[in-house]
This record gives sequence, structure tokens and C-alpha cells, in this order.
Amino acid sequence: MKFGAAPLDQAKGAIMAHSQRVGERMIRKGSLLDEAAIEALRGAGRSEVICARLEPGDVPEDVAADRLATPLVSPLLARSRAATGRVNLLAEAPGLLRIDAARIDRLNTIDEALTIGTLPDYAVVAPKDLIATIKIIPFSVPGNVLSVAEALVRQGPRPMTLHPFRPLKVGLVVTELPGLKDSVTDKTIAITEARITALTGSLLPPVRCPHRQDAIGRALENLVAAGADLLLVIGASAVVDRRDVGPAGIVHAGGEILHFGMPVDPGNLICLGRIGERPALVLPGCARSPSLNGIDFVLTRLFAGVPVTPRDLMRMGVGGLLKEMETRPMPRAKAPATPRSGAAPRSAPLIAAVILGAGRSRRMAPHNKLLVSDKSGKPMIARVVDNILSSNARPILVVTGHQAEHVGHALGGRPVRYVHADDYAEGLSASLKAGIAAVPPECAAAIVCLGDMPLVTGRMIDRLLSMYDPDEGRLIVLPTFRGKQGNPMLWDRRFFAEILQISGDSGARFLVSKHTESLCEVEMADDAVLRDFDTTESLTTLPRGMRPAGVG
Repeated sequence: MKFGAAPLDQAKGAIMAHSQRVGERMIRKGSLLDEAAIEALRGAGRSEVICARLEPGDVPEDVAADRLATPLVSPLLARSRAATGRVNLLAEAPGLLRIDAARIDRLNTIDEALTIGTLPDYAVVAPKDLIATIKIIPFSVPGNVLSVAEALVRQGPRPMTLHPFRPLKVGLVVTELPGLKDSVTDKTIAITEARITALTGSLLPPVRCPHRQDAIGRALENLVAAGADLLLVIGASAVVDRRDVGPAGIVHAGGEILHFGMPVDPGNLICLGRIGERPALVLPGCARSPSLNGIDFVLTRLFAGVPVTPRDLMRMGVGGLLKEMETRPMPRAKAPATPRSGAAPRSAPLIAAVILGAGRSRRMAPHNKLLVSDKSGKPMIARVVDNILSSNARPILVVTGHQAEHVGHALGGRPVRYVHADDYAEGLSASLKAGIAAVPPECAAAIVCLGDMPLVTGRMIDRLLSMYDPDEGRLIVLPTFRGKQGNPMLWDRRFFAEILQISGDSGARFLVSKHTESLCEVEMADDAVLRDFDTTESLTTLPRGMRPAGVG
């Protein structure tokens, strides 16, 4: 590939290196320079242009990204279409991601043009989570370089595999001693069940028994007979030795102890055993807490069908220091995360949420769609605000106009800021501009949410927030479902001035076509991002529990 300034009469068919506005036309980075583009540049007084010209054997960036991604896809891993030299791989099921780090390293060292970034080995993922990205750095790759990479990927097993969680039945034995409050045991059971449910498992009725090895043994035998796939014991007193009461109970039930202890803190005092082919664990005291600890390292592997041997436990030390140290000057929960690269910590940008709730609801007249209550009595605008309150967006600005007092009453003192759009009758742009103008100066961006989209959850919003990255050029973030663009939309502050120039009954979506180089589309798991409810008929398509009384 040749890169650099080229005379216009030699640039036809080349790739534009940098976006340029020529009169009313924007010639975008990455576009092919056709005759019309060259004439536009020439008409603007340009005699040359910085571009990339492919040579024989060069493979364009999107084709190269597509070819490299194809052999990397494995069962339960989906892929996006190639765009700007990038293909993303996503999980299709909840499970445990395994990465062959040595092979990924080899691929990344073939040539600087080819890059593959992944989540860490043993990462726990949910459906639609981004697990890897393939990015071609220049506009093209030499064909021989790409062929080497493709051949390496196809040698041996796939370097990325997703092991789905299995719906295991789990038996739990909880021992009791005099003086131990029932509330402590109840909380322990609830926390354990939450862990198991999160991994797609189910908890058999827990068995409470005295803190004695014979009682534990009998309880385990009964749980085996009840069909338990995995056995857990948590003692009223923490296990301190492989011959302690809990491990002895496993042996009493005909099992064996494989290993005691692990280099993860909290979680040091875990005991790994088995009864027949069923794993049997004596949990450390930290399992009473919902916080991440060593038991989570073990359970995720067992639910994913990944064996856990004594050697596996011994190799969990790197990354196993989870415990908060009392001498730390700043608790980890309050300290900014340190990037793995060792770069200086960087705080997450502050992103405001602007909720548009000023419209006259003409399509649902005489009703105000935002005030329509579900069967529990919660108005639609309150459900939307509650969803956004559960996200990381702050502050939350609610733009009011039509029936502003009623909207404020419906929100009942929720921690939001109100922005009144005096000219709301002029259309959507008036509400949008009022909200954008009120975004505090300390906010780097704003996510614009519609008050009639109650199915958009806080988790969906957080996914959009996580994709915003000015350093990577992801300045406009919007959700898609099966390729169709939806809402809410996130805008970097640099676009606020353009948004404030909009007029009429339209939003800012048309600006996307002017700034495609800044756009990041995020494919979502369902169509909530496409569904607004602004007519009486549309209310019948809400989930049954969210429909107003008398509807559906």
C-alpha cells in the first residue's frame, strides 16, 4: 500500500485518509475517491490529497478483518459485520470464556497491521457481551501476511471458546451451633442461592444439621439421593483443616478430600472433595458474603463443565488477591481502576441522562402517554426514570413542558433535575435543546432518552455508556437491534453546538450521517430499543404486568 499525498489526477480509486468538507459535501475517511469526489476537491482549489493506494496483493481492511474473524468464530460465539477494519465477537450464551493466550500473542506478533484484543481467560460472560475485537490498523494488509495469520488460527483448536453454564442441581448443607442466629443462616442460604441462580443452576431444599461429621455425612447422602449434581457444605464454624468436621462429613458419606486451601484471598480455606463423580466443596467463611471471593473462581468453572483439580486451585494465585487491606489509604471501592497496561488511572467520564418528557402526546390524546399508569399504579415516566436511575448516568435531567406539574407529581421526589422547555409546543427539537443546554459543564457527554420507552433497562444504558470512548473516536453511541437503529442515543459534548441549532419537530438523528466516523453502533439482545409507546394501540403490546388497567 502506498500512503501519502497524491496528485488528484492519480488519486481516482484511492482511499481517503482524512475526512474533508468540500463545499456542501463531506468526503469521509475511508471512502473511495471517485470522479465526483476528485472534481469536488479540484473545484475547491486542491491539487493533491492524502490517500492510500492499494498495490497488487493488498487486501482491503474490511475484507481482511472479515477473513481473520471467520476462523476465530466458534460455537456460541457470534460476530458483527466488518466495518472500518473491525469485527467484534460476542457471546451467545452465559458461560465461561477460555482464551489460548499463547496463540493470541502469536497472532498479534505476526504484523503490526493485525490486532486481536480479548477479555481475560476465564472471564464470565452474559449473552451479547463483547468478548473480542479484531482490528486492522491500516487501510489494507498484504495478502501474504493475512494468509499466515489465517493458517495459524486454523492450526489446532480454536483459540477462543465459550463453555456454557449448565443448569446444575446443587445440594447445600448448613451446620448449626448453639448461639448462631437463625438470621445468619437464612442470609447464608439466600446468598448461596443467588450465586447458584446467577450461574443458571438451582438449589435443592437446603439441609440444616448439627455441626458434626456424622450429621453432615447423612445430609450429603440424602442430597445425593435427591439428585444433586454438586454438593456444598458451609459450617457454623469455619473449616481450618482437611480433617475438620466439614471435610470429615464428606468422607463419612463415602467421598474423598482432594485438596485443602487455595491462593485466593478471601477464599483461602476452601476444601475440594468429591463423592463419586460429584464435586463436594466445604466453603470458607467468606462464602457468606455476596462479594467476589475464591468460591466464585471455583463455581464458575464447575458450572461451565471445566474440571477443577488440585493443580488448578494452586494456579489461581495470580489475580487472586481480592481482599481489602486495612492499611490502604483509600478503599478500592473509592479508588479509580488502574488499567492493566500500568498507565496512570483515569476516572470514568461523567455522562448525563436527558429524558425528554415535554411533548403534548397528540397521538394518544386526550391522554398523556407519560402519565398512563400500569396495573400497579406506576406512571410510564416513573418507570423510565427508575430504569435510568439504576444506570451509571448522572445527573438525570427531566425535560418538562406539557402538563409539567403532573409529570413532576408522577415522579414523586425522585433524585432528578427538572428542565422546563417553555417552547415545547414547537416540537421535539425544543425539548432536546432545552435538555442539552442544561447539561452541566463537567459532563463529557449526554445520553438522550425518550420518556415513552419503558422497556429500556439500566443495564442496556450502561452498555451504551461503556462503549463511549473519545480516545477511540467513539463519540456517538446508539443501540441497534438486527441492524435497525434505535434509542437512546449518546452524544459527546462536541456535538452539543450542532444540536442546539436544530429546529422543528425532529431530533438529532440526522446528524449521524454527517459524523459517521464518530459513530459506534451497539447491537442489543432484544428490540426494547426500538419500541416506544405513543398510541393507545401500542399499549396492548407492553408486557402484561406493565399494561394499564383495562388494556389487554
